[in-house]
Parts: sequence; structure tokens; C-alpha cells
Amino acid sequence: MPDERKTLEQRDQMTDLERLRHSASHVLATAILKIWPEAQFAAGPPVENGFYYDVDLPHRLSPDDFEKIEAEMKNEIKANHPFERIEVSRDEALALGTKGRLAALSERSAPSKFKLDIIENIPADEKISLYRNGEFLDLCAGPHVMRTGNIGAFKLTSVASAYYKGDEANPQLQRVYGTAFKTKKELDDYFAMLEEAKKRDHRKLGRELELFVFDDDVGPGLPMFLPRGAVIAEELEKLAKETEFAAGYQRVLTPHIARESLYLKSGHLPYYADSMFPPMELQDKLPSLSQPAGFQPDEEEAEQDARLPSHAGSVTSDRYYLRAMNCPHHHKLFGSIPRSYRDLPLRLAEYGTCYRYEKSGELFGLMRGRLLHMNDAHLYMTPEQFENEFNAVNEMYLNYFKLFGIEKYLMRFSTHDPSKLGQKFVDEPELWKQTEEMTRNVLKDSGIDYVEVPNEAAFYGPKIDVQVWSVIGREFTLATNQVDFAQPRSFDLRYKDRDNTEKIPICIHRAPLGTHERFIGFLIEHYAGNFPLWLAPEQVRILTIGDDAKLLDYARSILNELRTHQVRAEIDESPDKINGKIQRAEQMKVHTMFVIGKRDMEADAVSVRVHGKGNLGPKPRAEAIGEILQAIRDRRA
Repeated sequence: MPDERKTLEQRDQMTDLERLRHSASHVLATAILKIWPEAQFAAGPPVENGFYYDVDLPHRLSPDDFEKIEAEMKNEIKANHPFERIEVSRDEALALGTKGRLAALSERSAPSKFKLDIIENIPADEKISLYRNGEFLDLCAGPHVMRTGNIGAFKLTSVASAYYKGDEANPQLQRVYGTAFKTKKELDDYFAMLEEAKKRDHRKLGRELELFVFDDDVGPGLPMFLPRGAVIAEELEKLAKETEFAAGYQRVLTPHIARESLYLKSGHLPYYADSMFPPMELQDKLPSLSQPAGFQPDEEEAEQDARLPSHAGSVTSDRYYLRAMNCPHHHKLFGSIPRSYRDLPLRLAEYGTCYRYEKSGELFGLMRGRLLHMNDAHLYMTPEQFENEFNAVNEMYLNYFKLFGIEKYLMRFSTHDPSKLGQKFVDEPELWKQTEEMTRNVLKDSGIDYVEVPNEAAFYGPKIDVQVWSVIGREFTLATNQVDFAQPRSFDLRYKDRDNTEKIPICIHRAPLGTHERFIGFLIEHYAGNFPLWLAPEQVRILTIGDDAKLLDYARSILNELRTHQVRAEIDESPDKINGKIQRAEQMKVHTMFVIGKRDMEADAVSVRVHGKGNLGPKPRAEAIGEILQAIRDRRA
């Protein structure tokens, strides 16, 4: 997707840290120009974990250059130059760009080509401003810190290729990344977190723990779960089904494909076409009117024949899409039966399989793929029921957070941009205003921590992206809630109200556990592969000390008892020494080990060992198994 320029409203909402990082990007450009005066610059914004500046430069930058760039940055910070804002007319800005003065230390023979292009795309009614720090003058809407000396600790991190404005038809630039914090301790803590994150990388642990694989013949972005990984997906689905059943949800099943007409009706085509796999062109022969000799149709069959078109028997072409979302199918289910206000709220749930055509460069393990098993549901309700239903969904999130030990989270409330109605957003200004106000009021009344983000709503209504942080402080987008006023109208969904008039329901799209793929990726990193007992791929491994026949029979009897209770248990009957068996189990992060020797057998006991906790000592067999079963039932952390 092409890079979008931030609106003035978005800039006003920048945090202090974002302002600091934005200022650091200007200092980065200043330093590069001190070393390579011919450098041309495009955009230099703050981003999630730092900042970058896109530069056009004959010299190929590499991490080997970072030391001298950082040295110049430190000089600029030490100089403590003020960030001075200067408003100019469009003509003045163009004149400066023509003289090469924008994103430069002085006038140059070559014009500031990227800045000139940016000026041409600034809305006519928007004020144009420049920012100066020392000799560096840049086209910029801000905001910044007061002085370069206010930039705390920083570090350049990487350099990559990037197309201007994210468009492959544009020139390829060099994108220099860095990060900055107010203090050196915060910077050091951040890089310590990154080192820990490398150890917890779900792609690395997924291979080592035999959870999932990718295969070139299957295709990029299409993960396949091995038995140990499929266990986690099944446990999550079981949790969701139990939770949703208790909350009054009803389960449905729908196809993985649909005709083009369904997505035209929903509005996903053309709005969402770039994220969908290309259509399948299918040819179909219409039924023929001819019947076998002597065939006598009954009344119903004769009526069907009468409805067949005159060109029956001819070949027609149809287009089908792999579904990228479940909502259109669920809307069809709502509309398939006459509905009354007594039927509402109606909550339809499905772990629906979706396919999205993400660009190959955006694919990232389980976190960003082309296959999604989604914990989806669509809730249909009257306006009066909206607050209770929305709060109930939020409460479901909070219960899940508690279960998985997610202590830090944030709701990002995304609203629309009125200037993009009919383009990026459905052209219903009053309904946008109404549903955004309803959602905002419920968030305020519930006391949930949230931030409001303009211009990031779904095309059919406001949405809430749920941000969570793992135990090491890494941020993830877990799931999305969406309020939909447009699609129920597109599908002409109706219910009869108390006054016997037909009304259109409000719909909430929700997926608290996101997708199997993304959520399992998060959990792998959150737990570092050390899953709680109820979620562990292998819950118990029985390790025998020696290979005496009676000892093996005793171990197998324990295995059978555990498996009778659906415990995922295995036995290591190899002739290896016990230390080797323990080491293998620890490497695979098996949650609990029952170590059994002759003395344990004689006492009808087991020696319990838990991954990460070590040896817990001997316990009577019945007690040890009972504790395992109770911990699984309670889904203890």
C-alpha cells in the first residue's frame, strides 16, 4: 500500500516520544548531509519503534557508515539548535525546492525533487511550513521537540531499500532506520528486549518445537501445523467454543468460496480487491430441458422447468473468490430466515478459514500470512442493545487477557476521515457520526484504556484494534472489533420491531482471539515456548530409569491412565541414561515429566519434574495424576 501522509490532526496527537523521534530523523538528515552534501531526501517520519529517513544517494549506505553518521548526529545534538517553525506560501516553498534548499544545508544546483513532489500534493487549504535546525531546512508540518539537545539517547539500527511513497513504479531509495528514547536506560532496555525477542522468535521456536512449517510447493504465507502445533490451535478453539456457548453464541459453518456478486454486495469489491486472491473463472452449462423418454415430471419439477431460461443448455461464465472475510456469509445466514426483535441479539460464531493475498514482502511467519483461521463472530442487535453487547465483547477480551497473563493492553479506536467518504469509507456521513459517537461513549463509560486514531476505520464503520504487550514488552496487534452500519443495509437485513415495522440491525464484527496463526505466534513469543499445562503440546512425558520389564509395564499403566483422561502424554522407553531423557524433554519444553525408578514403582508413586522449575520430588501416583487433571480443567497458568 502506498505510504500515506499524516493529517494535521494526526500530527497534533503525536506523543512526546513520537515528537522526539521525528526530531531525531531531522538530525539524521543533517548528519548525512554533512558527510554527503549531494543527498536528496523524501520522507522522515516517526514509526512504531523509532524513526527513518528515505534518502537518494549514489553511495550505498551500510551499517559500516553508522558510526560516522552517529558522530555527526551527536555534534548536532550537542549544538542544541532550536527547531524553528517557518510558515511559507506555496510559491515560496516551490521556489526554495527549485533552488535545492529543502532538506539541505544550503542552496544547491540540483532541485529538491522529492520535496517538490510532496508540495504539489499538499491540500490547497493546508498551511505549508518548514522547520530549521542549524543550517538544515526541511519541508515539514511538525511537530518537534524544542531543541536538538532535547533528543535523548539514540542509535541507528538498519538500512533497507524502499520505493518512494511505497509505489514500485517510483524510484528506489535507501531507508535508514534508527530509534531514540528520552534516556540511555530506556534505550538499553529496548535493545535488551530485542535480544530476548530473538530468542523467543516464533519462527525459530516453531521449527525447534516442531509446531509448524512452510513449504515452497505449498506456497509462501501458507503455514501447515504439525501435530504439536495443531494441538494448540484445537485447545484455543475449544476455549473459544466454551466461552461463546456460555455467552449465548450459536455456531455456524459456511463455504470457503463465494460468487463475485456476494463481495460486490458487501462492498469488499472493489474496496478490498487488492487483498483478495484473484478470481476463479468457472464455466458452467445450464441445465437442459430435455428428459429421458417416458419421464413424467411431478408438479414441483414441472414448475422448476418452467423457470429455466430459454437458453438452457448453453455455457455461462461465473467468477468465484476465495473468501478473505466471513461476514458476507454470516449476513446471508441472518437474512435467510425472517427475524423479529425477540430473536435479537443474534450472535453467529465460526472459526472461519480466510485467505488474503498479502504481498510477499509483507509476509512474516505466522504474524502476517495468506491463511487465517479466524475466531470470528457477528452480533446483530437493536440500537438499544448495542451498549450491553459491546461491553460484553470487551469483557470477553479482559477475561482472555487474564487467562493468558496479558497485563498491558490498549484499545485503538479508529474513526473515519470525512474528506475520504466515497473513496476509502462508505459515503454515509450521518451514520458515521452516529456509530462513532455510540462507540466512543461506551468506551468512556466502561473505563477501558483507549486512544482515538483518525482515518483508520474499516470502510463500513469504526473499528477497535486491540494492542497487547508480551511479557518482555513487545507490542502486538491481537484482534479487531468493528461496528458495521453499512453491510446490514447492503444486504437489506431486517427484523420486525415491537411496533411491527421493519428495521435494520446494527452489526458488531469481533474476533477476541484473532486468528490461530497470529495468536499462536504471539503465544509462542509470550511464553517463550513454555506453554501452560492445559495448552502444552506434550503435557506429560514418562521417563523410566532403566528398561526393566516390570518398570516399563508400570510406566505404561500410568500412560494409559493419563491418556484415558485425554492427557497428552508420551513415554520415553529408550535405553538412554535418565539425564539424556530429561535433557530431550527439556529441549522440547515438555511441561511435566514423571520420572520413574524401581523405588517409585514399589511405592506406587512418581517423581515429578516440571519444565523451568526442576525436580519437585516424589508423589503418590493418584495424587500426581489428580493434580495434572485438575490443573488442565482449571486452565491454570
